[in-house]
Amino acid sequence: MPILFYHEDVKPLKLERRKIKTWISSVIASENKKIGSINFIFCSDEYLLQVNKQYLDHDYFTDIITFDYVEGKLISGDIFVSVDRVSENADKFQVSFDEELRRILVHGVLHLLGYPDKEPEQKKVMTQKEDHYLATF
Repeated sequence: MPILFYHEDVKPLKLERRKIKTWISSVIASENKKIGSINFIFCSDEYLLQVNKQYLDHDYFTDIITFDYVEGKLISGDIFVSVDRVSENADKFQVSFDEELRRILVHGVLHLLGYPDKEPEQKKVMTQKEDHYLATF
C-alpha cells in the first residue's frame, strides 16, 4: 500500500503499520475515493514549528500539518505529526497516546478527503467523522 511512515527528529514510533495502512485505506474507500500516496512524517514540536513557519508563515506549535496533493478522487499528501503535541494532547484529553495518534492520523486524512475544520460547524462534522472512523479501527 502506498502509505509510508517517516520519522524526523524523533525516535521511531512502535506502530501497527499494517493495521494502520488497512484502516486508512478503508477510510478512503468508504468516502468513495482512491488511495494515491500518503506519507506520515512523525516529528518533534520544533521540527513542525519550522515547517509551519517556512511553508505556512505561522509562528506557533500545532499537532498536525497536512499538505494536500489530491487529484480528483486520488487521495495523496504529506501529513506531518508532532509526537510532542500528540503526547501532550493525550494527557490533556485523558486518552492513550495510541488513541490520540489515531485521531490525528485520521484527522489529516479527512483533510485530504476535503473536510475543513476552520468554522465551528466544520469542526463538529470533523469530530463526528473522526469518532466514526476511530470506532472502525
